[in-house]
Amino acid sequence: MEKMYNVGKIVNTHGLIGEIRVIATTDFPEERFQVGNTVYLFEKNSKKPEKLIIRSHRKHKNFDLLMFEGLTGIHQVERMKEGVLKIKEAQLTDLEENEFYFHEIIGCTVVTTDGEELGEITEILTPGANDVWVVKGADKKEKLIPYIADVVKDINTNDKKITIEVMEGLLD
Repeated sequence: MEKMYNVGKIVNTHGLIGEIRVIATTDFPEERFQVGNTVYLFEKNSKKPEKLIIRSHRKHKNFDLLMFEGLTGIHQVERMKEGVLKIKEAQLTDLEENEFYFHEIIGCTVVTTDGEELGEITEILTPGANDVWVVKGADKKEKLIPYIADVVKDINTNDKKITIEVMEGLLD
């Protein structure tokens, strides 16, 4: 089966006409949730994904509100709560130079310019100005590495290796 990637988590229904409330897990919600696009619903108790075509998309507060073709009432979408929306790998688009998908970064080994291995990236936080990579070392402690040019010196997604320059106080 083709690889699939998360683009959103369904947290609730919205209104009575079949809208669902989604927390986007993509940097490109406008692109991923464009009318006519296909997403795949993975429900909690179902082994097989359900193919859905987006009928409408709008923003409301911190959520993306979606409706799907053929689903016209709350009773048809209530079952989707806590489901995950995914896209196929073929639906990924090319990124600009020095841009990466989260799945390309998570799992990479982080080493310093001195050759010291710090651990593996387990999570990416998006607090605002720049992303922050959570690196878990052999000692099970987490280190937070900001994704900024002064720190991140080389990203090799093919070898799953990232080289960083340790600034004063970064690992304290």
